[in-house]
Amino acid sequence: MRIAFFGSSLVSAYWNGAATYYRGLLRALAERGHEITFYEPDALDRQAHRDMDDPPWARVVVYAANEGALDRCLRHAAQADVVVKASGVGVFDAYLEEAVLRSRRPDAFVAFWDVDAPATLERLEVDPSDPFRRLIPEYDTIFTYGGGPPVIAAYRAHGARACIPIYNALDPTTHYPVPAEARFCSDLTFIGNRLPDRELRVADFFFGAAARLPQQRFLIGGSGWESRDMPANVTALGHVYTGDHNAINSSALAVLNINRDSMARVGFSPPTRVFEAVGAGACLITDAWEGIEAFLTPGEEVLTAAGGGGVAEILAGLSKEAAHRIGEKARARILAHHTYAHRAALVDGVLRGAKPAPVGIRR
Repeated sequence: MRIAFFGSSLVSAYWNGAATYYRGLLRALAERGHEITFYEPDALDRQAHRDMDDPPWARVVVYAANEGALDRCLRHAAQADVVVKASGVGVFDAYLEEAVLRSRRPDAFVAFWDVDAPATLERLEVDPSDPFRRLIPEYDTIFTYGGGPPVIAAYRAHGARACIPIYNALDPTTHYPVPAEARFCSDLTFIGNRLPDRELRVADFFFGAAARLPQQRFLIGGSGWESRDMPANVTALGHVYTGDHNAINSSALAVLNINRDSMARVGFSPPTRVFEAVGAGACLITDAWEGIEAFLTPGEEVLTAAGGGGVAEILAGLSKEAAHRIGEKARARILAHHTYAHRAALVDGVLRGAKPAPVGIRR
């Protein structure tokens, strides 16, 4: 099938947490025979921070951030068998939400792909007049990259014909163990941009743990943290390009995942960083969230903490041998059940009209 996909960016991960997700999933769909065209705006300085060339498995169309250029893309996309509008494109999102439906071929499949369902659903609750409310029933399906039963129920309550979570996963061709690098060696590493609904949790889980363990080394990567006061044993790396992810994850004793406030409330939403870290064989420490057992077994394949004190306690007793053992078990689990090839098989079945698999994820 020809798939036209409107998203934030495929070629730049700059202020674009969905990049790993798009790359892994669309590559896997292309390997199943689908022809992918990805439309992304020249906006938010992303093209100046590209971290990959146009891939051989997708055609990338970068359009100027104006309605005329976008309309030309929409006319071309209307020839596709499947048209996808992702959330968080960054410009003309509301316009696109309606335009992909109005410009569709009568026999085309049109999907809304929500890469931040908690935020979208909160937006709808806050604003009952939001135009997207009336559009939801017109989409053939709503895909989300997480959320589980609460998100499914919420979208169905808004009239969605179907809501199918397609969770983040691992692309083993891009995230894998590599030799440690001295510049990235740490006792704990966290990567994530500085966002309002993440900052308080980072202050607790990461900076709080660092303050409790002044003799240990902590690294934080992501845009925005450089201007924040932090303990002396924390090094801020700034924006981390994807080419360094394997080295960063392979060089730490442990890697920390911290869900944003909205994701933590909803649960069932492991972010891309979880799979990037585990794919590199890292020992993962995470805040606890509902549904984690569907992906990794706490205490065996992942370590969970309720706050900075818990993170510090784990680190104080974590040996290199134990960290390696946990990382290896986690990687084996993810490779067996949670790669983008697994996710693409589910999407492919939906697009070809097969009955979707049960929402619960097989362990």
